[in-house]
Amino acid sequence: QVQLVESGGGLVQAGGSLRLSCVASGRTFSTYVIGWFRQAPGKEREFVVGITRNGMSIIYADSVKGRFTISRDNAKNTAYLQMNSLKTEDTAVYLCAAGSNFARDYRLYQYWGQGTQVTVSS
Repeated sequence: QVQLVESGGGLVQAGGSLRLSCVASGRTFSTYVIGWFRQAPGKEREFVVGITRNGMSIIYADSVKGRFTISRDNAKNTAYLQMNSLKTEDTAVYLCAAGSNFARDYRLYQYWGQGTQVTVSS
């Protein structure tokens, strides 16, 4: 089992940047695929990006490709989401998830953090 805690959210103007962190408890972080998802009020949970256990494969949602970058440091039990060129439509709660499958489907991830709010103003 793993517990996840996100941080780094906040209020930023359009065009700005934020860096989110996802810190995992336990010694098994490296055995999990990590995904970032987001959920805006009244909308379904949306896949943002996923990264494999060793970081060698990454998949991005088309909406963030070229603007967001995921990385992970298994020695620090931490995953990061660098978000550049933020748009108002990126406003959402961002959640980190861990699972066994390298997938876009949030239902395939077993463990979730509480989320961190990202608000992009125009």
